[in-house]
Amino acid sequence: MDKPQFFDNEESQWRPSCSADTLRQRADIIARIRRFFAERNVLEVETPCLSQYSVTDPHLHALNTLHTPPGSAHASRFFLQTSPEYAMKRLLAAGLGDIFQITKAFRDDEVGRHHNPEFTLLEWYRLGYSMQALIDESADMLMMVLGLEAVEQYTYQALFQEYCGFDPLTVSLTELVLFAEQHGLNDYVKSLTKNTQNALSQEQNDIVKDNLLQVLFNQEIESQIGQQCPTVVTHFPATQAALATLNDDGLTANRFEIYFKGIELANGFNELTDPKLQVTRFEDDNRVRRSLGLQAIEIDAHFISALQHGLPPCSGIALGIDRLIMLALGKKHISEVVSFSHDRC
Repeated sequence: MDKPQFFDNEESQWRPSCSADTLRQRADIIARIRRFFAERNVLEVETPCLSQYSVTDPHLHALNTLHTPPGSAHASRFFLQTSPEYAMKRLLAAGLGDIFQITKAFRDDEVGRHHNPEFTLLEWYRLGYSMQALIDESADMLMMVLGLEAVEQYTYQALFQEYCGFDPLTVSLTELVLFAEQHGLNDYVKSLTKNTQNALSQEQNDIVKDNLLQVLFNQEIESQIGQQCPTVVTHFPATQAALATLNDDGLTANRFEIYFKGIELANGFNELTDPKLQVTRFEDDNRVRRSLGLQAIEIDAHFISALQHGLPPCSGIALGIDRLIMLALGKKHISEVVSFSHDRC
């Protein structure tokens, strides 16, 4: 019997996108990560992938779906989580203590060599840890997985001064725009300011500056660092604090990122515990979203209620497992380390 035409292009697409040997190596790495936390008495937890709320971060785009309860004529919208952060902090507020999770996370608009819309994320939280204490523990885990003996650490400010020649904490918008235009970002500058008047408000000024700094970091700095060993970048500008506490200088946040061989591996914070300040930051996010032509996102009431109940002082980090395995095994594309890449789902 002839094969139906429907299957003409399926001869290879049904197969895994990575080898069986890679899947075995992947399982071994994940098992070693679990042992790393077990030896430190950090509890493994599971939280839902679906939530009625999503994140306000203008740079994250959540996938969503509809759920219709049995016997109901009305469907409710749920979001696939971009990370388990809010749910894990609810567990911390409930008194669970040091926790970690290896879970699937989902982000729209992310497909490429280092991106898959569905990916595996490692996230963990340590009570009473400073940002530096968590950096040290993250370095221990990375050196264990990657077989390295060193991790470098620099401030965001120092890297801009070395590779771009200006201080990102004090540079004026005029100076920043000029630098960006001199480095081939004319069209991007125009796209950022197209919806503004000639005179920018302070809020618009901050939005444009942050977007330019992030693009310049990606274009001018990211490829220069972390080539021989992982590089930890600390003390991001206060305007990029996200869910992190601020330093006493008021200019920088207790936030860090980790890079290795051109790949962003992790993002960590000394966690903000003040519910009022967190709501203010979420509202600021939504103003940025609207300025960029994006839909505002409803603030997660469960998360804010948990903060009001009391989130203990802690630090937390999210790390991309698929990217870590790529680096550990010398792979060039994320499809080489996941069982089925997005195009084979």
